[in-house]
Amino acid sequence: MNMQAFTSNFTDNSTEAGFQFTFYCDMCKDGYKTRFIESSTYKKGQKMKGLGNAARIGASLLGKHSAGWQIDRAANVITGRFKGMSPEWHREHEQAFQIAQNEGKGHFHRCPKCSKWVCEVDWNEEEGLCIKDAPRMNVEIASARSNKMVKDIQEKAGQTRVFDGEIESKQTICPNCSKPSGSGKFCNNCGSNLSLVECERCGTKSSADSRFCGECGNRLE
Repeated sequence: MNMQAFTSNFTDNSTEAGFQFTFYCDMCKDGYKTRFIESSTYKKGQKMKGLGNAARIGASLLGKHSAGWQIDRAANVITGRFKGMSPEWHREHEQAFQIAQNEGKGHFHRCPKCSKWVCEVDWNEEEGLCIKDAPRMNVEIASARSNKMVKDIQEKAGQTRVFDGEIESKQTICPNCSKPSGSGKFCNNCGSNLSLVECERCGTKSSADSRFCGECGNRLE
């Protein structure tokens, strides 16, 4: 069976009752579904099945079971071949596929540069190429303007002062070992108590191991 499509991106939606195909754009993958073509083999099988059932009922009423059985058997043969995709069905399938391809081609364009089949959305009519090989000018201009706008906003934000406070690096020095003591209540190096004692006279705070206030000279408890 020869089923060579104009594009490899397609789906066969055919059933026993008929034939239908969906062809997809090689770029955006949007699909176009062709019209449904009814299978004459299926219609014939349905008619023969109906005729067989009618004859069987008639023969039963007349007491002629053998005649009804013969016609019903013929209907079953056709129905069986239909379910098994008979050669007639396959010939119909190939013919329907060719018709569907001619219909599908009318909704796609073949890019002469990359050989892809693309839909109207991805086709640059002015240049006769797909938008990947020949981007639309107005689209590229709009995209470039948007990118430049974002860049300008970022540059303007970089020039705007948003913080007026002072940034200071504060580090506690242990009064005992004169080394950075860390942020705890005791020095990380020598273990000295880093708690502060407030002077009763002037309110100045001094380290816990200080004996006199460094501001007023008052003796610390």
